[in-house]
Amino acid sequence: MTTLTVRPASVFADVRALVGPKSPQANVCWCLSYRIPSKLNNELRGPARGDYVAELCRAEPAPGVLAYDGDEPVGWAAVAPRADTAFAHSRKIPHVDDLPVWSLWCIRVRPGHRKQGISHALIAGAVDFARAHGAPAIEAYPLDNGDAKVDLTMAYPGLRKNFERVGFTHAADTTSVLAGHPRVVMRLDLR
Repeated sequence: MTTLTVRPASVFADVRALVGPKSPQANVCWCLSYRIPSKLNNELRGPARGDYVAELCRAEPAPGVLAYDGDEPVGWAAVAPRADTAFAHSRKIPHVDDLPVWSLWCIRVRPGHRKQGISHALIAGAVDFARAHGAPAIEAYPLDNGDAKVDLTMAYPGLRKNFERVGFTHAADTTSVLAGHPRVVMRLDLR
């Protein structure tokens, strides 16, 4: 591996390489499911989803961070103020307090690049990104899977132990379950 860097996700082509579909007509997530209201999420079809993400990449702050191996985008993490996401109104994932926290809800590492520490770099990069934008704290909602194996397609919220390694602590339980594993609220104070 060459040098791994984490930068704001402002280059749409690089975001598309990680979360976009092979076919522009496909209705894949594009990491919008938790970012936008469900009504809008259901209305955006095919290429309109990519167009929406392209707009996000041109905005400030960027919609997340990307990990690069040299110039190649190899990882994605979605991070934004919780108030700007579906988590603001979630009935399954509780609010710990009234702090205007940021949420980190999706981590994706490209196949062929796993087991190289990229997810750890993405979590650390997302923390730095949120801190640089004035976040008083950052939350994640990973799977609390213990030592159990997790289907990689369902591991997008991350795993509890990976957040603990970076200093996040358990802040609350949730009623959200994904791939048979409970999700927990993990929090890192940035003040």
